[in-house]
Amino acid sequence: MPPRARTAAVPWDQAEPAPLVLVTGGEALLAERAVTRVVERAREQDPSLDVIRLQSAGYEAGRLRVATSPSLFDEPRLVVVEALEQATDALLADLSAYLAEPSSDVVLVVRHSGAPRGRKVADAVKAAGALVVAADAVKRDADKSAFVTDEIRRAGRRIDAGGVRALVEACGSDLRELAAACAQLVADTTGPITADIVARYHGGRVEATGFRVADAAVEGRTGEAVALLRHALATGVDPVPLVAAVAAKLRTLVKVGAARGSGLDPVRDLGLAQWQVDRARRELARWTPEGLATAIAAVAQADAEVKGAGRDPVYAVERAVLTVAQAAGAR
Repeated sequence: MPPRARTAAVPWDQAEPAPLVLVTGGEALLAERAVTRVVERAREQDPSLDVIRLQSAGYEAGRLRVATSPSLFDEPRLVVVEALEQATDALLADLSAYLAEPSSDVVLVVRHSGAPRGRKVADAVKAAGALVVAADAVKRDADKSAFVTDEIRRAGRRIDAGGVRALVEACGSDLRELAAACAQLVADTTGPITADIVARYHGGRVEATGFRVADAAVEGRTGEAVALLRHALATGVDPVPLVAAVAAKLRTLVKVGAARGSGLDPVRDLGLAQWQVDRARRELARWTPEGLATAIAAVAQADAEVKGAGRDPVYAVERAVLTVAQAAGAR
């Protein structure tokens, strides 16, 4: 009787050596960490472990069979098949044949991004009883916040809610960059990591500047919003990401406001972080539906103008920020 498929995938930090391991998902950083963890755990069990990596692109027939065949000295082996979505027909055929007669003394790790190419064989690896490790793309702000918290905790440190928010806003567009920022803060600071500490290291980033402008505008602090905006523009920040930050802030307000009347959980159902929800609920107290509509229309117009529809992108973004700040205070 063939092995039964496992019931659920595990996160990267729970990956362990097994005869078959399938690392699936499009988040390259998490996939790399999962493979590294499997290799490290296998080497803890036997330091003489031989690790063989096979690249799917350009694979030639028979290489998997050679890599998994018993060696002269019977050393334990771990074979990693990288990027199955780039596999040649020869690899897909060889991997399918291996699953019919797997080697008992080999750990075979297969990485697949989830793309259509190679999916049938990846499913066959899973059905053969593989330990499935999830490396799904981290896109939701709630998941980014959880990643930051876990990353700092694994390093033996603590980060407060303000620090998480500041770091996600400054570096949250790319998970690898977010991980590097966490590592820098752990290496260069002591004690709990706060928003002030994050601002000291990453406060000058375009993303962080844009969110500060957006925060001030949405809270009706007109003078501060305009001052922050003009400073950003004077130091060379492009108007496009500034408009995008204000638009993102307004979208969060709309999502949280809509969830309140529909019974949705903004964290679970909309992918927002808890700190975003808490802050949006406080900010919504000063907004009317008409004010939100005015602000959204102004930002939409500015977005078009800074992307080529207008002659003066600087004027367009300043007008939008002023409109948002004034709409926030209109009751």
